[in-house]
Amino acid sequence: MSIKLKTKVAMGAIFLFALLILVGAVSFIYFNRITAQSGEIVKDNYETLNYSRDMLNELDQFIGPDSIRALDNFEQNLRMQEKNITEPGEKDLTSSLRANFGKARSQMYDEGLRIRIRKDISMIMQLNLQAINNKNEAAKASTEKAKTIITLILTICILIGLTFSFNFPNLIASPIATLTNGIRAIAAKNYGERIHLNRKDEFGELAAAFNSMAEKLDEYEHSNLSRILFEKKRAETVINSLKDASIGIDQKGIILFANEQALQLLNLTESDIVGRTKEDVQGKNDLFRFVVNEKNNIPFRVVLDGKEHYFSKEIIDIRQQDMNTGNVIVLKNITPFKELDTAKTNFIATISHELKTPLASSDFSLKLLEDERVGGLTADQKELVSSLKDDNQRMLRILSELLDLSQVESGKIRLDLASVKPLSLVERAVSSVRNVAKEKNITLRTDFPGISPSVHADADKTAWVLNNFLSNAIRYAPEQTEVVVSVREEKGDCIFSVKDHGKGIEEKYRDKIFDRYFKVPGTREGTGLGLAICKEFIEAQGGRIWVESDPGKGSLFAFALPVFTEKD
Repeated sequence: MSIKLKTKVAMGAIFLFALLILVGAVSFIYFNRITAQSGEIVKDNYETLNYSRDMLNELDQFIGPDSIRALDNFEQNLRMQEKNITEPGEKDLTSSLRANFGKARSQMYDEGLRIRIRKDISMIMQLNLQAINNKNEAAKASTEKAKTIITLILTICILIGLTFSFNFPNLIASPIATLTNGIRAIAAKNYGERIHLNRKDEFGELAAAFNSMAEKLDEYEHSNLSRILFEKKRAETVINSLKDASIGIDQKGIILFANEQALQLLNLTESDIVGRTKEDVQGKNDLFRFVVNEKNNIPFRVVLDGKEHYFSKEIIDIRQQDMNTGNVIVLKNITPFKELDTAKTNFIATISHELKTPLASSDFSLKLLEDERVGGLTADQKELVSSLKDDNQRMLRILSELLDLSQVESGKIRLDLASVKPLSLVERAVSSVRNVAKEKNITLRTDFPGISPSVHADADKTAWVLNNFLSNAIRYAPEQTEVVVSVREEKGDCIFSVKDHGKGIEEKYRDKIFDRYFKVPGTREGTGLGLAICKEFIEAQGGRIWVESDPGKGSLFAFALPVFTEKD
């Protein structure tokens, strides 16, 4: 019959508890015995000695003024003694004392009777003293015997307990260690590992289950090995067939694969990167460190074989059962698109510049036609000239925006950074749109909570951005409303904002409002370039730009520029 581990542990605890009870019980028995013997000595002998002493004291008072009291006290002590006869021979001596005391009550002046009484009392005291001595010796012997027995039992219990303490934990620890080693072997893919425990308890059942698991894993490993190798080869073929450079990294930062395009781009071999941690590769390859650590996805340039190539980065997360198990970094070669974009930018810049000159000339001619000194115009002619002038101004504005855009796209934004007072920028922008605001009965209000510090900015481009914000606010704000321009300092930045009470912008369009050529559906005016250029101008100065808006509650366009410091 097999005994379960739980039962063994319980039996071990009961055994140790039984040893503890045994030592305690033996000690308790002998302690009570010694205590009882001491109590008997006090009760039987010491009380007799007290009675005898008191009777001797009263005996000396038989002759004197207190003789009656002495006789009564003697009688009382004698009666107590007669009730406390405990030793052999003590009864005869007490009877003799009673007889002599009876005679002494009538013959109290008889010296011989008092001598005999004294002798009887002395013999009773001597008998009890001897008894006390004998009982004391017996108690000492019992104590020594108890000490010997308790020490022997305690020693045996300690030896048994130590033996049990050393052997019983091994009953549990040994199979646990064996199982731990077996689990480590399985974790190392040593599926041939087996555990042999000749036991019928839970550990024996666990060993049998472990061996069954290892056998199944061994079968699975051998049956699927060829299939896994085939799938691995197929995956490598698919990865290498990708036209874009691709690098796979698991959740622990281990590089799983890198196709031929990626190896060529990084100028590494497969052994230099696959199977290594990304931290190890980062320390040896600057381009890999840039690709892994760069958070934004803006295109970057790489020089290969003396020629510039442009790449965009895309990170694809690999998820299994709603868990992120790694990611794939895809580097797309966008050099042909970049070349087309550059050609487009140069074309726009050239065409815009060529068109701006004749348009400026025609604008001057229209101004001359409006001059009365050149000649008078009819009402219809004035209306046509005014219409042509508006169209001409609109074309000039579009060409200016295209020129600014080409400057931005070519990366040749020229900045004249200096210390600028925010108030001067606001006044400059407000003055340029004041007449337009009056035509719509829109009030322009400036809000300066306090003295704002100077900003580190390009005055012309920053004023242009504010002017663009104000023009849009006036264009889309209802008549007889208010547009507020405010400036405040916050965490080392100077915040400029323009708030209107127009129809607002829906949430789905807010993230696209600063994209090139984007216009909110339902708006007809503008080219969709103004806000994109604003964003480029502000970010080129080290600032940031944003919009806050809710449909029906108006919009707030704002940007932040760094406060001017001495080191600037």
